[in-house]
Amino acid sequence: MQGSHFSVILLRKQVTLLYLNFVGRVKQSESEDVMASAYAGRCGCLLRTLHPIQNDLNMQRTILHLDLDTFFVSVERLLDSRLNNKPILVGGTGDRGVVSAASYEARYFGAHSGMPMKMARQLCPEAIVIKGDGGTYSKYSDQVTDIIRDRVPVLEKASVDEFYADLTGMDRFFGCYKYAGELRQRVIKETGLPISFGLSVNKTVSKVATNEAKPNNQLKIDFGHEKEFLAPLSVKKIPMVGTKMFQTLSNMGIKKVKTLQEMPVEMLEAAFGKTGIQIWEKANGIDNREVQPFHDRKSISNERTFGQDTIDVEKMLGLIKAMAENLAYQLRKGDKLTSCVSVKIRYSDFNTLSKQVKIPYTAADHVLIPIVTALFDKLYNRRLLVRLIGVRYSDLTQGHYQISLFDDWDKTVGLYQAMDSVRDRFGALKLSSAGTMNNIKGITTGHNPFNGQPNYIPAHRNQ
Repeated sequence: MQGSHFSVILLRKQVTLLYLNFVGRVKQSESEDVMASAYAGRCGCLLRTLHPIQNDLNMQRTILHLDLDTFFVSVERLLDSRLNNKPILVGGTGDRGVVSAASYEARYFGAHSGMPMKMARQLCPEAIVIKGDGGTYSKYSDQVTDIIRDRVPVLEKASVDEFYADLTGMDRFFGCYKYAGELRQRVIKETGLPISFGLSVNKTVSKVATNEAKPNNQLKIDFGHEKEFLAPLSVKKIPMVGTKMFQTLSNMGIKKVKTLQEMPVEMLEAAFGKTGIQIWEKANGIDNREVQPFHDRKSISNERTFGQDTIDVEKMLGLIKAMAENLAYQLRKGDKLTSCVSVKIRYSDFNTLSKQVKIPYTAADHVLIPIVTALFDKLYNRRLLVRLIGVRYSDLTQGHYQISLFDDWDKTVGLYQAMDSVRDRFGALKLSSAGTMNNIKGITTGHNPFNGQPNYIPAHRNQ
């Protein structure tokens, strides 16, 4: 232990020397400024990792939150300028579609993301409805990600249009607010997409600041002014306070953040448990979460909402087998194994049921598909119209598919390897088992769920 501690001290001294030497250099150009700032920030992040106590005493955190404004709508307007200044709704176009993005012109009439498309159309009849293209949105998201990643020490991609960056350590060299402003202008210049940011000491305050800065603007909350900034805002501005929680708090007479700040934390804990503590901390500007550059997926899933409710068992079984097969391929591609399989059914009356079973770790089609079909058979016993079905694999672990000495053969594993090789080369749509051929197209995407990025949400969701 002593040797390990001594090594950490030596490493910290080396990083400190690099940091002080680098930030003390005389800069020759603007491009050198950018590289110097990013390098100094990386050294600062490493220093905090090696000596967190000193970080608390000497180095104030600086967390940047960036959000692409009405991202899907903005991309559509880049592709077609005739959509500028018009009310736009992006999402599922059928009666069961959900709004994934609404332009500010559409929001004026009350339409917003997450709303049923049918209701949004009623609120804003003149809105232009676009189904959206997930592939196109992902491409633009990746462009923005590349621009930001190359210029910040630590980047967390929270969603397709939302980012956190830890700029701690860069303020001594460049000025974090100035640097963040120049980064934002670079994104706008190189992609044409509007983007807003908030800058503060933690994730929560920065995210709220971004939302207050929108559209297409920026806002910094100085250290020590977090509570003052949050106090006059509605409690629904606090991240993790959704519609139901807001309604509950309102019924308790809590509508402003200031009221939450003045309440004893014990009272909120008694009412909401651990969630109450988290809400109180966020209301008081307390958030010690680190910027996480990698998201480790704990589950993968796929589900389908039917255009019309159905009782066609053969159709549902074919679709659920296709889901199971495609998810198993994703497991093998990511070198993952699952030990928990779940199936979900939502009936036409919105009653939703699910069943799950624990199994030995596997990623094999011939093991998972029978389990999924058996769970479906147990669930679908009401013989009512079905609105939605889904499959989920969870309790994932790293590992290759192993041959069972009793159940499998070498040729089975060889078959999987050959099939996956074809899919990798030509796309997942090009190959499927005979029982899933008619269903694979609707549930297959080119998205890699284990690339460290956040969950992919289709632009044309249905309820």
